[in-house]
Amino acid sequence: MRAPERLEESLARWLPQQRWYAGKGREIGDVTIVSDTELVIGDPGLRHLILAVRQGDVVDHYQMLLGTRSELPRRLEYAGIGDEGPFSYDAVHDPELTRVLLRRLAEEARSGPLAFRHSPGSEIETDLDSLASPAEQSNTSLIYGETYVCKLFRRISPGLNPDLELNRGLAEAGCSHVPQLHGWIEMELAGETTTLAMLSEFLRAATDGWQLATTSVRDLYGSAELPADQAGGDFSAEAERLGAATASVHNDLAAAFGVAELPVGEVREMAERMHDQLAEACAVVPALKPYGERIGAAFDDLAKRAEPMPVQRLHGDYHLGQVMRTSSRPGADWVLLDFEGEPARPLAERRNRGHPLRDVAGMLRSFEYAARFLLPGYDDEDSGLEARAHEWADLNRSAFSRGYAAAGGPDPAAHRALTRAFEFDKAVYEVLYEAHNRPDWLHVPLGSLARLTA
Repeated sequence: MRAPERLEESLARWLPQQRWYAGKGREIGDVTIVSDTELVIGDPGLRHLILAVRQGDVVDHYQMLLGTRSELPRRLEYAGIGDEGPFSYDAVHDPELTRVLLRRLAEEARSGPLAFRHSPGSEIETDLDSLASPAEQSNTSLIYGETYVCKLFRRISPGLNPDLELNRGLAEAGCSHVPQLHGWIEMELAGETTTLAMLSEFLRAATDGWQLATTSVRDLYGSAELPADQAGGDFSAEAERLGAATASVHNDLAAAFGVAELPVGEVREMAERMHDQLAEACAVVPALKPYGERIGAAFDDLAKRAEPMPVQRLHGDYHLGQVMRTSSRPGADWVLLDFEGEPARPLAERRNRGHPLRDVAGMLRSFEYAARFLLPGYDDEDSGLEARAHEWADLNRSAFSRGYAAAGGPDPAAHRALTRAFEFDKAVYEVLYEAHNRPDWLHVPLGSLARLTA
């Protein structure tokens, strides 16, 4: 076994290269292994690690499965950590080792501090190989055949993860628009029972909403003579069904976790926080400043609200990439995923209640993204694609809102000031996110704000 000090040094060099690592751009002070549990003894071996990563005054915890081998096969070289034997590597890429997670979950076993749980009545198959999904960014998903997906939360915050909490509540409420929950892994961290992973149904014959929506946009751009509702890839019927599914999930969340009221004073504080984020974004991205006055006016309208605001548990990071269209569930064609909330925000904040139109605003923003992100790939001098993007976004935003209201959600059209404030707040967050992570995408939120504030 590699000496802990040598391994920690190797991990400090390896971590910043990982997509899921949240501390990019800041120097690592040190990495300390605070929990080390042996899951598989031998060659290959498997250890579960919790790492404390110090960057200045901030300490974050990360989870990893560490594989060890005396010789590293070529198929695993890309997952290697360091270049000295015995070799260590990221074991999420080794199906020979990840089978142990299914076995432990099926047995409801304990391994040191790790507790493996399965949902009541769930019979877990244990002979399936896994494949690490390339799609995740902040976490890692292991896909076991066509049966399960195991999400490993990479950045760990002490306490119950909202994704597990809300999925359990929705399961008890009989919600048909979420995957079946089969099990989870937890441990004590900083005195709190902390979620490490969750095992859910893998949705066969399913396509994510972002892929379907952007395919529709491509079809529209290629059908210059047809309006958006007549182009071959018209998405509006799906958008309306998605709105109805969203309302159904919101209603089930309200039934499972209750509804409270946010006092008028706290609504004003919310509006102040929106103003603070706007000021920060304008300082980071000066191109946002021309829209600041109109955006701020929407936040001022929110602050003038004279009555308490009904609030409940929400998805928290709702967009087209968080929904799947499936043909394997009669009566539940849209399925919602990833109730973790925005991973960059503190866990306590992600568990806060909010008005359901905040989720709606997130999806309305996502339709803007789908409509606009392809525009730089086209010559728009004479094609009128900017107007086509507006047409597509408006058609699908309206269809989603119509489906949401018809299925019992608060009608966005009847709450325009509230919806507008939430949407602008999300757009400002997007500007900050893109500036820090994907500057090539800044044109998307800035372009839509130019239109929405006109």
